[in-house]
Amino acid sequence: MATLLLDDGTIESDLGEIARELAPLGIQLRHYDPGTSLLFPSLAEQDVVTESEKRYIIELHSTIFEFLQQENDSLWCDLLNIHAGSPNLHHLITTYSRYHTHTAPEPLYVLTGEMIYGFVRPDGSQVQLLVQAQDYLYIPAGVEHWNSPTASLHFKAVRYFAHVEGWMPVYTGTQLSDSLNKPR
Repeated sequence: MATLLLDDGTIESDLGEIARELAPLGIQLRHYDPGTSLLFPSLAEQDVVTESEKRYIIELHSTIFEFLQQENDSLWCDLLNIHAGSPNLHHLITTYSRYHTHTAPEPLYVLTGEMIYGFVRPDGSQVQLLVQAQDYLYIPAGVEHWNSPTASLHFKAVRYFAHVEGWMPVYTGTQLSDSLNKPR
């Protein structure tokens, strides 16, 4: 389940409270357990998956989460698979770990592992959200955010795209808040 780190150091793990904190940004966070992880337990844990295994995972979740695709007007989806041996790992981290926006919404469903997202709230304060397996995250277009894998470097998620070109980052130049950077 997701956890939220507020800029005052408070950690929130109640889904309802997290949703309330993120609501002013239009961000949606839900938790779904369709039981699909039982259908591919070895694929969830292995780092490298073949193209046919990726297609299997995507098709399985597309059937179950057809309502998400309709809700998001998705044209297509893919499987984001991050692990220590990912060929584009450095580029991925460099590209998305700075504050940016997108011209399209960014919806994703986490299959396994975890990822950190940072957001700038309307009052300028910043929060960090840790999403984990079975979390569904919807970030509306124009919301200032960054994301990065955790030290475990293990993350698989189905991403839904409303544009053919995917999510292109538009960098904002906002710096990560010092209060979130301090050790706890």
